Amino acid sequence: MQPDVKVDLTNCDREPIHIPGSIQPHGCLLACDNSVATVLRHSENAAAMLGFHGQLNGAVVERILGPKNVHDLRNAMGAVKTPERPALLFSMALPHGGTFDVSVHRFKSTVIIEFEPCDPDAGQLLTLAREMIGRISDVPDMEQLLSVAARLTRGMLGYDRVMIYRFMHDGAGQVVSEAKRSDLESFSGQYFPASDIPQQARALYLRNTIRIISDVNFERIAVVPERDASGEPLDLSFAHLRSVSPIHCEYLRNMGVSASMSISIIVDGALWGLIACHHYAPRRLPMAVRVAAEMFGEFFSLNLNVLQQKRKLDTAQHARRALDRFLQLASHHAEIDDLLREHLRDIAAILPCDGIGLWMNGNWSGFGHTPPPASIPALARFSGSVAEGRIWATHALTQRLPDAETYHADVSGLLVVPLSQIPRDYLFFFRKEMVQTLNWAGNPEKSYESGPLGDRLTPRKSFAIWKEQVHMQAHPWSDADRDIAEAIRSALVEIVLRHNELLTEERSKADVRQRMLNEELNHRVKNILAVIKSLVGHPVQEKRGIKDYVVSLKGRIQALAFAHDQVVRGDGGGALVDLLNAELLPYRNQSGIIALDGPAVWLDARAFSVMALVLHELSTNAAKYGALSIRGGRLDVTWRMTSVRDCELHWRESGGPPVSPPARQGFGTVLVDRSVPYDLGGRSEVVYAPEGLQARFLLPAKHASEVAAKTPPDTGASDASVPGTPHSRLAGQTVLLVEDQMLIAMDVEAMLIAAGFAYVATTGSAADALTRLDKLVPDVAVLDVNLGTGTSLPVAEELRRRGIPFVFATGYGESTLIPASLAGIPIIRKPYDAEALLPSLAGLLENADLAQQEE
Repeated sequence: MQPDVKVDLTNCDREPIHIPGSIQPHGCLLACDNSVATVLRHSENAAAMLGFHGQLNGAVVERILGPKNVHDLRNAMGAVKTPERPALLFSMALPHGGTFDVSVHRFKSTVIIEFEPCDPDAGQLLTLAREMIGRISDVPDMEQLLSVAARLTRGMLGYDRVMIYRFMHDGAGQVVSEAKRSDLESFSGQYFPASDIPQQARALYLRNTIRIISDVNFERIAVVPERDASGEPLDLSFAHLRSVSPIHCEYLRNMGVSASMSISIIVDGALWGLIACHHYAPRRLPMAVRVAAEMFGEFFSLNLNVLQQKRKLDTAQHARRALDRFLQLASHHAEIDDLLREHLRDIAAILPCDGIGLWMNGNWSGFGHTPPPASIPALARFSGSVAEGRIWATHALTQRLPDAETYHADVSGLLVVPLSQIPRDYLFFFRKEMVQTLNWAGNPEKSYESGPLGDRLTPRKSFAIWKEQVHMQAHPWSDADRDIAEAIRSALVEIVLRHNELLTEERSKADVRQRMLNEELNHRVKNILAVIKSLVGHPVQEKRGIKDYVVSLKGRIQALAFAHDQVVRGDGGGALVDLLNAELLPYRNQSGIIALDGPAVWLDARAFSVMALVLHELSTNAAKYGALSIRGGRLDVTWRMTSVRDCELHWRESGGPPVSPPARQGFGTVLVDRSVPYDLGGRSEVVYAPEGLQARFLLPAKHASEVAAKTPPDTGASDASVPGTPHSRLAGQTVLLVEDQMLIAMDVEAMLIAAGFAYVATTGSAADALTRLDKLVPDVAVLDVNLGTGTSLPVAEELRRRGIPFVFATGYGESTLIPASLAGIPIIRKPYDAEALLPSLAGLLENADLAQQEE
């Protein structure tokens, strides 16, 4: 930090945290010239950590790191386009001793190289990250995604508390999901003021998506020299080792936190929030783990964006259906006043609100939380002065209408829908004051430490400050709320006008007006779909390693998201031509020619999802390397129905660069070759002809059908319901769970807690389970037979000796491991299923009760 700048709570928004002049001590740093030839600056611990004896500043980098390592660094830098994505080199052995994980990026003509102790488990962590990504790729709604992501992050990183923290319109934040150690108080649902995370920190969260503090009491390691010859400090905006603001460290110390990490959640280029991790002891997170966490965070952000847009689409469709029903009622109703008053409750359900009211022809009707009737005439006059015939809304009504302070607890937010061009008739939507329904999530008697800057830097005081800031304010009205209100206004104004016309003229124009309204709502729905479509990125140059994997997998998830959307909207499938158009649309404006020809073919849900992935691979490869990569290239896609009603599709590229078979089969090649035969029982053939790639796919008739129109066949699909708790006997019981797979154990633990168990003791080995049994007496147990390095049979023998009932969980043929002496023990097949596991445990407990009664 610049020595001449004093930072305290009055000016922390101006703290220059990107140029602190120091780093954290769990690594070291070298700053070099643009060609990675000479050291310009270094952290004070660099010489000792790198084993170099001599003056670092001005030294030749090859003398310190060795020619091969410098060569590798320069090559890696050549592939780096922006400092936000530093090049990563794992397990670099240095000539003077030591092996390090290295991060290197270029910023402002300076190359910054960061060294951290090597992590030997990088490959395992990548596998874990891939499995975690798979766990969230098919989560159906936002709330479940937030909950699952918090649990998975804690399971992967091992922090004591993981929170998903969302920023609101004014910069304040709320903890919307949490996974924590059982003995910690909860912060779930808690709000914090915008000042807790200053603006310059938010800007850095956008630029550097991973932030780690290994120990809040760390000793700062100075960068030497702090300023160069021109007086400029070293900009560490994108450095992982950059030291942390002392104010932030004090904030964490006041909470009892010793180490933290955050993963930025970025949606549509804006900072949506953070995955914030807290630990109550120092904790260093290796570079490889951070890469896995960063990759998971990117996919979480992507899925979150998709689910947000899906929710907007669902809301718009719900509003459209509700308004359509209302229009049908209106066409047969003589008195519009009575119609609106009778259906106020139904109209309130269209738009999120706490109350609704109608002021029409000088009469008032209300439902839910509304202002006192005596204040309505003044509210109507005020609305006429601000609305001027258009939608008008505020989340802080008292700031515009001081008289509203008398009823601010019931109404702090107002949205006005004018029903006529003259200031007379209005539909009002109301929202309550935010702080009226909010309580501290944890122990109200909890005390926190306070440092030199006072108790302002504690969670409870922070919450109190936030409540003071949002006093007499409601949740803001979103753009989606205003869009729905405008659709309501359009519909109701049409109804009012229609009822003022002659009955015969009204009937002749009713269909036209309803179609206009439907077209308007359809336009809004298409705008939402366009936002989802914008997630499909342009083709990028091929890269190696983890980053290339992330980019490729993103595209595949986006293809699946499109397929899922089509299947949902298409009642179980979609048109082949729609899928082709969607995958090839990004390349139609390029110089190549794309021709599609074939009959109207309908694919069922399974075939549609499989072909979405296959066509995505073919399209992106054609745009990167094939016919669509150069001017004059051509792609012909044709399909036909065979004599046995199978669908035969041909993909032919021509006019592109010369084609040769790939040197090795990557994931994409395997996907194209095997998906159709494996998943659909069809055939696929890919020929790498010199003049252009050619592919043929045969989709069996059971998955594809020729249709005369776009009406999909009736699949008879129905929503599946989630089974409830099988037996009240589970409530309040203690269960021992022995399972060596961490992610599986987390799922089963959540399943058991949801079923009513009071405590789940989870362990991954027989030895640990036997140790736990010295102090724990469970009511029932679940034992995975095969624990990888051994079996759970010793635990089973001990449980039987103590008379504690239990079940075995087995997978692929593992029941052969169970000896004859334990043959009567119930067996649950893996993967775990609540409908099988919970009734079995309930039965064991009931049998234990009966046995005890007989004694």
